Amino acid sequence: MAKRSISKGVIKDIAIVVIAVIVIWIGLQAAFGTQNPFYVVASGSMIPALEVYDIIVIQGHEPFEEVQVGDIIVFDRPSDHNRVIVHRVESILSEDPYTVRTQGDANPSFIRGTDYPITEEEYIGKVAYVIPQVGYITQILKPPMNYIIIAIVIGIMIIKQFTGKKKEVEDIVSKETLKELSDIGKIEADSEYSTDIDKSEISEEKNEESKQNEEKSNEDKENKQ
Repeated sequence: MAKRSISKGVIKDIAIVVIAVIVIWIGLQAAFGTQNPFYVVASGSMIPALEVYDIIVIQGHEPFEEVQVGDIIVFDRPSDHNRVIVHRVESILSEDPYTVRTQGDANPSFIRGTDYPITEEEYIGKVAYVIPQVGYITQILKPPMNYIIIAIVIGIMIIKQFTGKKKEVEDIVSKETLKELSDIGKIEADSEYSTDIDKSEISEEKNEESKQNEEKSNEDKENKQ
């Protein structure tokens, strides 16, 4: 029964954490207007503006037509769309449709199929904020370390639930023990009271017997006279 209660408590805590993470993530997506508001810089093509392992926050609400030369944008590689790139807009190639060309600050030149042509189809968002070097955490959280951390968190939840239940049991036992001791005191008191009653009854019986013997003795004396 106790194990079942502990399991329910752990599942409840995990469910709360998962729901909280989902709600926060959905809120961030709505606030920044993109499916993934955060990216980790994986190469040195934008040094010194962006260092490797910097986290960039993307603003997807920024319309592509308003992107200007000098803006740092995030986009899918136009040649195959299988890689996300963050580069600076180097020039506007066309107004209709709006097309730009980018280049990494540390790259000697732009590369066709990577830096251009960038259209609204490839555009993900504009870099709004940079959080320096926090991306190192993503390296720590790679398998198997992420599974170890998850196991530790779940273990802490289980210990928390177990210690909580143990304390409740101890409190219940203490209350029951105090109640039993109280009942024993009452029983002892009742026993003493019963003993006093028994003694009183015996004394009254003896007095009655003595009285009867005295009356009998008086009758015998009268008969003799």
